[in-house]
Amino acid sequence: MTYFFARNLPNIITLLRLAAVPLTIWLIMENMLLYAFWLFVAAGVSDALDGFIAKRFGMETELGKYLDPLADKALLVTIYISLGYEGYMANWLVILVVFRDIAIVGGALLLETITHSLTMRPLMVSKVNTVLQIVLAAVVLANAGYGLALETTIDTLMILTAFTTVVSGFSYAGTCIRRGNQLERSNEREQ
Repeated sequence: MTYFFARNLPNIITLLRLAAVPLTIWLIMENMLLYAFWLFVAAGVSDALDGFIAKRFGMETELGKYLDPLADKALLVTIYISLGYEGYMANWLVILVVFRDIAIVGGALLLETITHSLTMRPLMVSKVNTVLQIVLAAVVLANAGYGLALETTIDTLMILTAFTTVVSGFSYAGTCIRRGNQLERSNEREQ
């Protein structure tokens, strides 16, 4: 039993982060934004910790490769939806961020269905976008929880997040289209 937990520690940490999603939503809905902020910070630390442990101690698993980004997306998307619903985040940005994620997941599933080999690596603009999404969510939660006056910072982060969300979405769409075209050309040559 101890071996199981030790061997799967990164996945257990990831599952705990996934389990924090409903609690985070509840805290936001109950206007306990300070607690939501600190839970979000803890989730971020757990993301870094599970990745470090998995790589440092050779505990990377196939499950972890899918579970980790799922937990990250679930947390970010639900925080954006909750903050938008409660009026702390602009609805247009929430829609943009959620639509991009749905489009990317849908495109990945479509590509997997067609090619039977999903090998998508995060693009640099997507990594920047994810960092901006995290920073924006944290700043919005801290601003509301601590009663700070960071509206100008939040407006700037929203514009940067929106820009990188659009660029990232179109970049992934271009990648999917190119891979689909390569597959068609490959199939035509085989016939």
